[in-house]
Amino acid sequence: MAIVTHYLSNGEKLVKLSDVELCVETFGDPAKPAVLLVDGAAASMLWWEADLCERIARGDRFVIRYDNRDTGRSTCYPPGRPGYEFTDLAEDALGVLDALEVERAHVVCRSMAGGIGLILGVDHPDRVVSQTFVSSSTGEDGLPPPSKGFADNVPAAPDPSDRAAVVDFVVASAKAYSGDSPFFDETATRALVERDVARTRDIASTLTNHYAMDFDGAARDFGDITAPTLVVHGNRDPALPLPHGQALRDAIPGAKLLVLEGAGHDLPRPLWDVFVPALIRHTASACGAVPPGADERIR
Repeated sequence: MAIVTHYLSNGEKLVKLSDVELCVETFGDPAKPAVLLVDGAAASMLWWEADLCERIARGDRFVIRYDNRDTGRSTCYPPGRPGYEFTDLAEDALGVLDALEVERAHVVCRSMAGGIGLILGVDHPDRVVSQTFVSSSTGEDGLPPPSKGFADNVPAAPDPSDRAAVVDFVVASAKAYSGDSPFFDETATRALVERDVARTRDIASTLTNHYAMDFDGAARDFGDITAPTLVVHGNRDPALPLPHGQALRDAIPGAKLLVLEGAGHDLPRPLWDVFVPALIRHTASACGAVPPGADERIR
C-alpha cells in the first residue's frame, strides 16, 4: 500500500511503497485533472523545472513530479547493483498516484521513461487518460544512431566523491544532449545541477544504476497503446534524432507529433510557450473538454 509517510519543509513528500521511499512534489489543485511527469535515466524530478510545473498547473492541471529510485531524495541502491527492474519503476509511478489518491492521470514520460509510459499504457490502461512522450523512441532496429560527434561531447564519468567534478560532468553532458541548441542556458543548468547534486542521497548510484538495471517484462508493443497520445521531439536531438520521434508517432494509433524547432534532447525554457499550450490542449482533448487544437506544428 502506498502512503505519504511525512512532509518535508520545502513542500516535498516522502511516499512509502513497501520497502521503497519516493520523494514527490505537487503543484496546483488536486481536484483538477492530474498530470504525472516521469523523467528519464539519472534525472531527478528537478529536471521537470518547478517553473514549468507551475505553468502547466495554471492550465487547470494538478501536476505531479517525483524522484525515481536512485535519484534525488528517493531510495538508492549500491552503485552498479540496482535492486529493481524496469517494471518496478512503472509500479512506482502507480504507487505515487495511489498515495495521492489519483485514480487516473495524464502521463508524460521523457527519454528512457518512455518505456515506463509503454508499460503503463499497455498493462494499466485504466490508470491512463492520455500519454505524452518527450524525446523518446520505439527503440526499433533501423533508426538512426546518435548524431556524429555526440559521444565525443559527453565527458568521461567523474569521481563521485568530487562534487565539483560531478557538477561539471552533468552540465557538460546536458550541453551535449542539447545538440548545440541556441536555447541551452549553461548558467541556469549549472544552478539546477548544483541543487540536484546537493539533495541526492547517493550520486554514485544516480550516475550508474539506471544504466545497469534489467529492462524486463514480456514484449510490449507501442501499437497496443489506446490512450490519446502526443509525441514531442526536438529537431536537433543528438541522442535520438528526429526519426525516433516520427517512428514513435507512426507506431501508436492516432498519435500526433509536435516538433520543437531548435531543441535537442531537452525541453528548453524558451520553447515552453509551445510545449505547455500543446500539452494543455492534448490533455483537454483526451478528456473530451475541447476539440483538438489546430496548431500546424502538431501532425
